[in-house]
Amino acid sequence: MSYQQYGIDPALVERVKFKMKNPEVKERIKMLLQGVTKADLQNAAKVTRLIGLAAGIFGEKLSGSQTNQILTFILAQKIDPNNTFHLIKLWSIFR
Repeated sequence: MSYQQYGIDPALVERVKFKMKNPEVKERIKMLLQGVTKADLQNAAKVTRLIGLAAGIFGEKLSGSQTNQILTFILAQKIDPNNTFHLIKLWSIFR
C-alpha cells in the first residue's frame, strides 16, 4: 500500500528522506522513536504527538490535514517496531 493513497504529498516524503541523510537529524529521530512500542503506534494521541515532534526536528510545517493523513497512514500500517518484517515493508514503501 502506498502512502500516496492516503493523500501524503510525495514532495514532503522526498524532503524528509533528504533530511534523514543528515546524521544529526537522523540521531534526533532515532532518539525520539527509541522505546516506541506497537501499542504506542496504534494510539492516535501518541502518534499525533510523535508526528508533531518529528515535524519540528525536520523543520517541516504540517497542516492539520497533513497531520491527519500521516496519522491515518501510520495507524493503518499496524507497525510493530520490534518486527523486522514490518520495518523492511516500511522501508520498501519509501525507497
